[in-house]
Amino acid sequence: MERALVLPGALLLLCLLSLFPLLTVSEGPNTDFIFNGFNNSNLDLDGASIIKPSGVLKLTKQSKFDIGHAFYREPFQMFNSVNRNVSSFSTYFVFAIKPQVPGQGGYGLAFVMAPNTKFPGGQAEHYLGLFNATTDKKPSNHMLVIEFDTRSGYNDDRDEEGNHVGININGMNSTMTMPASYYEDDAISNDMKLESGDLINAWVEYDAKSKRLNVTISPFEVKKPRKPLLSADYSRIDLDAVFQDNMYIGFSASTGSTRSFHYVLGWSFRLNGSAPSLNLSQLPRPPKENGDPPSYRPRIIALIASLSAITVCLLGLLIFYIAIRKIRMGRQGLEDWELDCPHRFQYKDLHTATKGFKESEKIGSGGFGSVYRGVLPTNRCEVAVKKIIARKDSIQGMREFVAEVESLGRLRHKNLVNLQGWCKHKNELLLVYDYIPYGSLHSLLFNRQDGFVLSWNQRFNIMKGIASGLLYLHEEWEQVVIHRDMKSSNVLIDEDMNPRLGDFGLARLYDHGQDSHTTNVVGTIGYIAPELARTGKASASSDVFAYGVMLLEVATGRHPIGSGPFILVDWVMEYHELGRTLDVVDQKLNSVYIVEEMQLVLLLGLLSSHPKPESRPTMRQVLVDSAGN
Repeated sequence: MERALVLPGALLLLCLLSLFPLLTVSEGPNTDFIFNGFNNSNLDLDGASIIKPSGVLKLTKQSKFDIGHAFYREPFQMFNSVNRNVSSFSTYFVFAIKPQVPGQGGYGLAFVMAPNTKFPGGQAEHYLGLFNATTDKKPSNHMLVIEFDTRSGYNDDRDEEGNHVGININGMNSTMTMPASYYEDDAISNDMKLESGDLINAWVEYDAKSKRLNVTISPFEVKKPRKPLLSADYSRIDLDAVFQDNMYIGFSASTGSTRSFHYVLGWSFRLNGSAPSLNLSQLPRPPKENGDPPSYRPRIIALIASLSAITVCLLGLLIFYIAIRKIRMGRQGLEDWELDCPHRFQYKDLHTATKGFKESEKIGSGGFGSVYRGVLPTNRCEVAVKKIIARKDSIQGMREFVAEVESLGRLRHKNLVNLQGWCKHKNELLLVYDYIPYGSLHSLLFNRQDGFVLSWNQRFNIMKGIASGLLYLHEEWEQVVIHRDMKSSNVLIDEDMNPRLGDFGLARLYDHGQDSHTTNVVGTIGYIAPELARTGKASASSDVFAYGVMLLEVATGRHPIGSGPFILVDWVMEYHELGRTLDVVDQKLNSVYIVEEMQLVLLLGLLSSHPKPESRPTMRQVLVDSAGN
């Protein structure tokens, strides 16, 4: 008999508003930071943006109509607590814009200060991934945008010169703009081409006393000019009326039918002072991309053609050696994804870090290997090392290894486990993650021997974090990622009690709009959606089913499958149909919880684990509801 779920509309909307806030404000004010390259940086990446192994922040790729965002993870408290005016601030960064085809690039990048890091509906081209025709110029945006524009044509009145720098408030219509240039001796103006591929210095500085905003640029090898390119006073720009208390800072870039690569190499920021100087000698350099013009000259070609027979033979021997070495390493085709993944660790470092993979260092195990705690000898950082044994008679271990590196290697979200790198040694496949000290959500709920009990507030925040990570996987990344093994033991809890979704060994990637393929039924009993068991086709909806089971698991403190005929979803539904939903609450909470939040979690858990996939919500629908749309 099909079960029905009736949700009171007003209660559901009220609860959804409390469960999924769009903006999370951190505790404790930030004052400054400096990044000489972006390896191990505290950035949230979105869209096409990635951090290359060299440390270069790359905002756009080769695709048309790409959008990339990169923001400092924590907001800054921008208002002075004494006089309630915007505090002084200063930022310095080095960037480069390199067209895929010389003279046919687009569309530029922007330094952004905004009350959040998500820009729903943001379009590419002239909107730089921040606005669209509806949201452009709205005062409710509360945004300062410093644009480094490389294409003309935003509108008929302004931005006629594509190669310009502009100060924008709440949209792409520049309040003040100037062709890209820098001043020499306060008088002589020297033109610059933003889309040259050359490194460019940029400074954005606001003085609270004079209420003046200055923007300055110069070539990389030229020190900061004394005269700014743009200078706007209070009559032009009133940041006190624009900013909110907490503002995020970062970068946004986009392409169009024509494309450029947009890079940031180093970045510093400070409240109430000058931005720290970057160590220019330590900054990474933009990589050589496909489509770059050849770096050699005709005379070099002639020189290569005239190399001696001995040199040619040595080169041939080197190629032969590399080919033989690849064959010995195995024919897994790793070269296809290696360049887009984190760096490769030395096996000896991982062997030392885990004390030779000593049994006492083991912190977990699964179907295809074990996980060990380790301390890297190079920097004394704690890591978790997952070791997969690839048997010669089975390719399953290699499939899991490649799936995990291909997915986690490029994913960047605060609620996903961070994959630092990988290693292959003989038949051992090793994945290196950040070490998460509190273990899994499952162990905190069921296996603690010290009397520790997760509070309701902690449980509530953990489930919100999991939902945020799941939305990123299903809708916000460049491809759809189906996890296929969502369960409480695959959610790790960090020292701040934030959840990190991990174990992507069964994950599958699909293009947006593409149907998933039929595969073997995988997952864990109790979390497997009914349609997945029937058809073998995993989908975002089957991940949502498992998330619904986890909601009920966290609220009740019970396993999804119990002894005898006990099934958690059916058990909670029985009490709900009797009007006694709160009778299932985990007794270890001792009735210390917010009733409305508990009702929401239980009802949303039942709705998400509905037997019909079309009746389950998507995470996007949940967020739209929570925004009041």
